[in-house]
Amino acid sequence: MKTTFLALILSVILFSCKQEKLEKTYTPRALVNGESFNETTKSKEDALKLVKVDSGKKDGDVYAITFKDTSIFIQDNPKPLVKQFKAPRFLNTQKTAAIVQVADGTGLVSPFYIVALKDGIPEVVKLDQESNGANDSKFTVGLQEISLSTFLINNDFVVTIINGRVYPVKREHDNERIQGKFLLNSADKSTLVFAMEKSLYQVNYLTGETFDLPVSAETLNPQTIIKNIQQDFSWQKNNKGTLFLKKYDNDRIIDISEFGN
Repeated sequence: MKTTFLALILSVILFSCKQEKLEKTYTPRALVNGESFNETTKSKEDALKLVKVDSGKKDGDVYAITFKDTSIFIQDNPKPLVKQFKAPRFLNTQKTAAIVQVADGTGLVSPFYIVALKDGIPEVVKLDQESNGANDSKFTVGLQEISLSTFLINNDFVVTIINGRVYPVKREHDNERIQGKFLLNSADKSTLVFAMEKSLYQVNYLTGETFDLPVSAETLNPQTIIKNIQQDFSWQKNNKGTLFLKKYDNDRIIDISEFGN
């Protein structure tokens, strides 16, 4: 009888331990330019997992992110502790890295982070840069899909899935994010074009090269801007082989396939 009672108590203790939720809080670090989040694993158990915890939100489903049996929380002072995320996406096929957005954030757009494994241990990288732009409210738009495998985050970061790389986008002015709307990219996807107030600001996120092309108000007409660019400009390589839009040569035949979008 005593043995049975002790076995019952032990079972209750073990069951309680199994039911206890495990969690760990991480402080995000800054991004290293061009770093890769593409670690391989030996088994599926060593990958990150996205667990749906709430599907009743107006702006989409909410998820927790876990590694093995532990939930990953983020503490990015002075911001509140983050436990849940919206619209998370894996950055590689091994599922060892994911881009996540805070489910209930503050500011213009909820913050984005990379949760990734490094040497088999989770870490968090923040995708955020301070900005004092006069029109930040207009151009801080969160995640934009600029191709099937490439995202643009708040005009400040390019994220390429499959190979899990993140690149800062060189700003026109260091103290403010690019004050323009993303329009299109080059055929090789690496040069981005933004419609500014009086120009087309172009930046190659791989090389960091930029080219600011002054254009007329007529060219920048939102209703016809893409058509205007296709008619009057072409992609031309500079002396380093980087593609930038320039006014086309009258003798040059324009191939519409040159335009990435």
